[in-house]
Amino acid sequence: MPQIVGCDAFRVRMPHGRRPESILVRLAGGDGSVGWGEVAPGADPAVAGGAWADLEERLGPALLGLDWDRPEDVSAAAELGGRGAAAAVDVACWDLWCRGRGLPLAHALGGTRTSIVTGARIPADAAPDALPALVNRTVGAGHTRVTLDVRPGRDVELLRAVRAAFPALAVVADGGCAYTEDAAHLAALEALDAYGPLAIAHPFPADDLAAHARLQRRVDAAVAPAVGDLEGLDAAITLGAGRVLDLRYDRLGGLTAARAAHDRAYAAGWDVWCTGVGVFGIGQAAAVALAALPGCTLPSGVTDPAGGPVFVTPPVRSAGGVVGVPLTQPGLGHAIDEERIGKLATRRMRLPA
Repeated sequence: MPQIVGCDAFRVRMPHGRRPESILVRLAGGDGSVGWGEVAPGADPAVAGGAWADLEERLGPALLGLDWDRPEDVSAAAELGGRGAAAAVDVACWDLWCRGRGLPLAHALGGTRTSIVTGARIPADAAPDALPALVNRTVGAGHTRVTLDVRPGRDVELLRAVRAAFPALAVVADGGCAYTEDAAHLAALEALDAYGPLAIAHPFPADDLAAHARLQRRVDAAVAPAVGDLEGLDAAITLGAGRVLDLRYDRLGGLTAARAAHDRAYAAGWDVWCTGVGVFGIGQAAAVALAALPGCTLPSGVTDPAGGPVFVTPPVRSAGGVVGVPLTQPGLGHAIDEERIGKLATRRMRLPA
């Protein structure tokens, strides 16, 4: 594999609306090929600053001139950074490697699907009486699963409103790790279960797998813990702390670890769905490639927000609730609008300078 001769990073913020932010990584190979990765550090400036420092001071310099044959060979260098920076670099390495060989990323990862069935998330601040109209719009667009953000004191009435209007719709109740085993919280989670959700996702803090296991024994719905590493997934499988894996490469440190997590969950009989990362299209394209893996049996949240700015061509959008897996173009399968990204960047790093 040609050596990595350049590493650029862009800290980019959307121009309108809530202005979410991502860190984008661009790796250049000596043969002229390039690869892109994306991670969304969230609203915490400390997290974004930490990921940026990892790329600028440790991970980026370690990549220059690195001797590697496959993306998995970069794992040792990726350990110089936190999970967010490592995830962006890992995706960029896979994209670079695949583009240099003319391989679609989905095939290189082991994907077998030509298209992905999609789900969508309902805005967290939606009022219960507005939910039926919002869900109707989502279902009308072809999505076969909706995810509701629930929190203690704002949970059962949301699912009740959706279920009354859509008795057969697949609904995921995402607890945002905000619940405890307090009696009132457990009663609310069991009440959610009575409305037949597809899954109760992330009910407890990610490290409390024992609580997830106890809840899984009490409810019929599949529990989906917020798994952050392969060791945590192994422990969750052993404890019976769930039956569904919400596969996000940013939580796991990249596509390499995410593929391994898929394989372990699939072998254990768990269902899997994929969730996209960021809003600039690169993280969504990588999630589409992951969702092509054979164990991803549930509708995945892998598409760009409809109506927003487009930074990759073609945009990662669904048609009738289906998004095609790019199989005729190498790597991520999308052209990246570097000029537009550069104009929106609030910070940029270039190695070598």
